[in-house]
Amino acid sequence: MTPLSVLDLSPISAGSNAAQSLRNSLDLAQNAERLGYNRLWLAEHHSMRGIASAATAVVIAHVAAGTSKIRLGAGGIMLPNHSPLMVAEAFGTLASLHPDRIDLGVGRAPGTDQITAQALRRNLDQDINGFPQDVVELQGYFRDPEPGQRVVAVPGAGLKVPVWILGSSLFGAQLAAALGLPYAFASHFAPAEMERAIEIYRARFEPSEYLDKPYVMLGLNVFAAETDTEAKLLQSSQQQAFVNLRTGNPGPLPAPVEGYEDTLDLHAKAILRQALSCSVVGSPETVKAGVEDFIQRTGTDEVMVTGQIFDHRARIRSYEILAEVMIQSAEAEPLSRLG
Repeated sequence: MTPLSVLDLSPISAGSNAAQSLRNSLDLAQNAERLGYNRLWLAEHHSMRGIASAATAVVIAHVAAGTSKIRLGAGGIMLPNHSPLMVAEAFGTLASLHPDRIDLGVGRAPGTDQITAQALRRNLDQDINGFPQDVVELQGYFRDPEPGQRVVAVPGAGLKVPVWILGSSLFGAQLAAALGLPYAFASHFAPAEMERAIEIYRARFEPSEYLDKPYVMLGLNVFAAETDTEAKLLQSSQQQAFVNLRTGNPGPLPAPVEGYEDTLDLHAKAILRQALSCSVVGSPETVKAGVEDFIQRTGTDEVMVTGQIFDHRARIRSYEILAEVMIQSAEAEPLSRLG
């Protein structure tokens, strides 16, 4: 069975606050662990009123302390915002506290706007251009220290924390292939180059000490409910949030609105159609068919599911439905064959 994982943006719903969102993130992780999901990642975003996971390593520590076996990580840390040494120390600390459970996905975007990027005290142009060198430096801090090495990540050295390359363009695919690292593509919001990126990554992959063959994980929006109509209503919160973001009006995650797409002009409809095409929305039967089709069509090694759902209980239920039709049904299948 293709592993299923969870991407949590720790959404702040309208009328709620960051404290509640962070409690929800822990609850989601505990449920994901119970339901059999492979890993849960949190993403770094800054100065966004609808996302509470800006201090990503801190949130991972919060979630890790309340779970016991699910893998946890960053999807991702935006490396231009940080020095590689500090990232290595933070994730070395996490790996020391929670051995064999921590992943580190890294990306080269700032995860915010230009003004906020400047407030992060980083030289954005220089840091983006230096992303490959920063990744190599970061990997070095997780290796065993060499004799005479002046700068050592403590904690971090020798822990070999798994590093993933994240991307939404062909650049990340080429870098992941060259370094022999696993690759996670952001098809849940930027699917345009997904197929080409997968092709490049697999064709150019160079085996490394970290990975002997390509490993691709793709993002997929999933909104599951008892009926197709109810699931479509749940999706409208994410659709509103995305249109708001792309039109310069970001904010908390809006409440669902019936018939939302019918209220949009052609430009807004095009935004949703292009950005959120990798989405599966519907009843258990619809979701099962849609996810299976996505896996078959892409040949992905793992699917990272996300879904910006306004009501936390409905979000948990969405992941429960997906687990019921994909994870639990796959586990029960050999028993059914015994008759």
